[in-house]
Amino acid sequence: MSIHEEKVKRISAQLRARQSNAPLALKKKAVSHEVPKPGDKKYTDDKLDISDFEEIIQIDPDSRICVAEPGVTFARVVDAAIKLGLAPAVVPELKTITIGGAVSGCSIESTSFRLGGFHDSCLEYEVVTAKGEILHCTPDNENRLLFQMVHGTFGTLGIITLLKFKLIPAKPFVKVVYERYTSLDQYLNAIWSHYVKQDLDFMDGIIHSPGDYVLSAGYYVDQAPYTHSYDWMRIYYKSTARRKEDYLETPDYFFRYNKGVTNVHPQSFIGRLLFGRFINSNTTLKMVNLFRKIIPSSFIPITVDTFIPFSKMEDFMAWYEAAIKHFPLWCVPFKIVHRYEWVSEEFLSRVQDELFLDIAIYGMRSEHAEYYYKVIEEKLFELGAIKTLISTNLYSEEEFWQIWNKRNYDAVKAVTDPDNIFRGLYEKTCRASRGLGR
Repeated sequence: MSIHEEKVKRISAQLRARQSNAPLALKKKAVSHEVPKPGDKKYTDDKLDISDFEEIIQIDPDSRICVAEPGVTFARVVDAAIKLGLAPAVVPELKTITIGGAVSGCSIESTSFRLGGFHDSCLEYEVVTAKGEILHCTPDNENRLLFQMVHGTFGTLGIITLLKFKLIPAKPFVKVVYERYTSLDQYLNAIWSHYVKQDLDFMDGIIHSPGDYVLSAGYYVDQAPYTHSYDWMRIYYKSTARRKEDYLETPDYFFRYNKGVTNVHPQSFIGRLLFGRFINSNTTLKMVNLFRKIIPSSFIPITVDTFIPFSKMEDFMAWYEAAIKHFPLWCVPFKIVHRYEWVSEEFLSRVQDELFLDIAIYGMRSEHAEYYYKVIEEKLFELGAIKTLISTNLYSEEEFWQIWNKRNYDAVKAVTDPDNIFRGLYEKTCRASRGLGR
């Protein structure tokens, strides 16, 4: 912990000594898991190096709590915790997603139908402000609004330098039963039944087509008659269309999508034999970032995580099948365990659902990407749905603040970054990311 404190003092001093109000980006060791945006102004911003914030400080098996720095990847946390029969409450699908990134970007996964997002398992944050002040944040101390607002705001309110979060009991293996349905109505009934009964440890699914819905129902087990992993020749989402059940070692289950969810490359037998072991989401993102200046924008697929209120799912899919028509889709049920302070009160008043479905559109290619991003934004707003901000965002400022909570955001921003060196949330995710304005 003393080493950690020295790191925090270092960046605090650098921020206190900084004279410029020019935008400042963070230099990290891990690759960003936002959708690549070649024109993003962050590439030319001043940099603050936090790449050494990557240590697990403590795992307490008795209290089931982990304390770690923001650059620690979930692969490392899982590796350390599973030896103690524990795991993070929510493990995002990619090995190199960091715990800090999961808070800033609102990561969820197949335990989210019970436990919400990773941020919902967090107990405390240490945050360094743009002025170098070090703040201790919990849900019930004087910094409680900052505690609630740092997730989903993409680092624009300060630098998370330490996290304390819950762990849950885990077993060595996961058994997955693939429930297959031929209609959306059957699929939704199955999801709701499992949600009400809470009879699973994990639940997600793949919508392969409008007539082929697979729900992956997962259970922790102590023993397995066999195990599969999906880190080379096998492609997980395709296996859900063929298999009735599967057994995976628990870490392999957590990262079954590490090669990609529905956008896995290469897909051919020869391609996977030669390159499948080496190509994953991390290597792909690194290559795109390295060659961003010469990669045409049409090369980057349309990527959107939509969060649809359960009661609006039939309306959304009827529209989607007519207007978009891209399949397969990843479906992740997500329980709203807290009425999030970063969502506007007006928007929340329109939504009564406790259960949402993250319908993830990955790997769609079109020369008219901005058209699709815009019509999706418009339809989501109409339905009282929302999306993450990891990809291209075309909201006007007025539209944006009808969804996100400007009053709460501005209140925290005035304390943690009054000179706007981390940029505002709208500026960063809707303008600077596209190479526009500040």
